[in-house]
Amino acid sequence: MFRSLAIRNYRLFAAGQVVSNTGTWMQRVAQDWLVLQLSGGSGIALGLATALQFLPMLLFGLWGGTLVDRVAKRRLLIATQAAMGLLAAGLGALATAGAAEVWHVYLFAFALGLVTVVDNPARQTFVVEMVGDRDLPNAVALNSASFQFGRVGGPAVAGLLISVIGSGPVFLINAASFLAVLGGLWLMRPKELQVTEPAPRTKGQTMEGVRYVLGRPDLTLLLVMTIFVQMFGANVQNQIALMANNVFETGAAAFGTAAAALAAGALAGALVAARRERPRLRIVLSGALAFGVLQGVSALAPGYGAFVSVLVLMGVAFMTFTTSLNATFQLSVDPQMRGRVMSIYMLVFLGVAPIGAPIVGFLADAFGPRASLGVGGAVSVVVVLAIAVLLARSLRVRVRFSPLRRPFVRVSAPTDRPIGGASPGAD
Repeated sequence: MFRSLAIRNYRLFAAGQVVSNTGTWMQRVAQDWLVLQLSGGSGIALGLATALQFLPMLLFGLWGGTLVDRVAKRRLLIATQAAMGLLAAGLGALATAGAAEVWHVYLFAFALGLVTVVDNPARQTFVVEMVGDRDLPNAVALNSASFQFGRVGGPAVAGLLISVIGSGPVFLINAASFLAVLGGLWLMRPKELQVTEPAPRTKGQTMEGVRYVLGRPDLTLLLVMTIFVQMFGANVQNQIALMANNVFETGAAAFGTAAAALAAGALAGALVAARRERPRLRIVLSGALAFGVLQGVSALAPGYGAFVSVLVLMGVAFMTFTTSLNATFQLSVDPQMRGRVMSIYMLVFLGVAPIGAPIVGFLADAFGPRASLGVGGAVSVVVVLAIAVLLARSLRVRVRFSPLRRPFVRVSAPTDRPIGGASPGAD
C-alpha cells in the first residue's frame, strides 16, 4: 500500500503534501468565512470568490500544460509553491491587520487560480518523474489519500482556530505550510529523478495537445464520461447540505458529520487504490458506475443514518474512479505530451463542477434534493454504460457486466496490444 514511500524523493514530496493539503483546506474555510464577514453574509459574494479561483483554469488551463511540457518540473513547482505561499501570507497580513476588503479576497483568489493553472499539471506529471511508471498508480493513490486526509482534518482545525484567533492567522498558518513542500523539493536528489526531456518550443504546441487527445478515442471517451460524472458528482457536497437541512431537518453538526463521512470514504478508497499495481480500464468503469448507483441509492435513504452510511461507500467508489482514471491518462500518453494531456484532464475534471452547480441547484429547488441526487446518479449510470459500449467498439474489446460476480466489469482484448497504456491481454 505504501511502497512509493520507499523512494526518498517521493517520501519528501508526500510529507510536504500532507502538511500543505491540511493548510490548503484550512484556508478554504477561512476564505469563505472572511468573505461572509466582509460582505454581510452575501451568498453571491461567496460564490463569486469561488468562481474567480476556478476561472483561470477554464481560461488558461490548456496553456498551463504547454508550459509544463517545456520546462523542468521540479524548478517550476518550487516557483509555483512559493507563489502560493506568498499569496496566502499577503491576504493573511491584510486580514490580521483588519484592512482586508472583499475585493482583496477576489484579487487574491484570482491570482491563486492563475498559479494553479501551472501548478496542477506540474504536480500531476512530476509524480512519475519521482517514482517511475511502475509505482505511479500507487503514488497517485497516496496523493489522493493525502488530499482527503487534509479534507477531513483541515476544516475542523480551521473552524476552531477562526473562533479563537480569527481568519487572518489561519491564512498565515497556510502560508507557513508551504515551507514543508518547498523544503522537500529542495532536499530531493535530482540525479534520482526520471526526468522527462522537455519538449522543444514550437508553434501550435497547445493545439497539438488537443489534437493528440482527440486522436485517441479511448482518452476522448473517458473525458466525456468524466464531464457527466463530475458535473453531477463533484457537487455532491451541495446536495449533502440540502439533504441534511431540507429533507432530514438536521443542524450544521449533522451536515458536518455527513460531509466527513464522504471524505472518510474517499480516504479509505484512496488507500485501497494504493494496493493496486496498475490502472485497469474496468476499474475506471466500475468506480464510475458504482458511484452513480450509490448516488441514486442515497436519494432513497429512509433516514439520516442510512444516508451517512451510503456516503461512505460513495466516497470509496469516487476515489476508485478518479485515482484509476488519473493513472490511466498519465501512463497511456507520450511522456513529452503528458503536461498538455494532464492540463486537458484537469480542465475537464475541475472545470465542469461550476457548470453543474446551478443545474444541481435548479433540480433541488424544483423537484427536491432527493430528485437532484437521483437524477445525477441516473445520468452517471447511463453515460458510463454508453461509454463502456463505445470503448468496446473503439478498442475492439469485450465488456461484460456481472453484478453478482467479481470482477463486476470485465474488459478483455482479443489481441495482445495494450489498452490505455496498461499491460496487454485481459484488462
